[in-house]
Amino acid sequence: MTGDELPRLIPTGTCWCGCGKDTAIGAFFARGHDKIAEAALIAAEYGSSVAQFLHAYRYGPERPVIDEAVRNGDWVCCGIGDCWYKGTPESVRHHQRKYH
Repeated sequence: MTGDELPRLIPTGTCWCGCGKDTAIGAFFARGHDKIAEAALIAAEYGSSVAQFLHAYRYGPERPVIDEAVRNGDWVCCGIGDCWYKGTPESVRHHQRKYH
């Protein structure tokens, strides 16, 4: 499924990690609970190993997942000098303010 085919999701007011906490208007998760949901998904589907999760999708040292995110246009490179950093545009802006 490509990004164009994904359904539009509507926040429900309850955290999607399953904790039952209320969320802020427009939020799917309570603060930090997106990472809890990610970790729980990996544990439920891949035995709590991020390496096994990456391997299941053919990612690893020879095919870095961060490079694929950049190729797909979801992430960007820092672009300052020979900096290795890659992330979401917001994350890269924060990185640039802090380190460059």
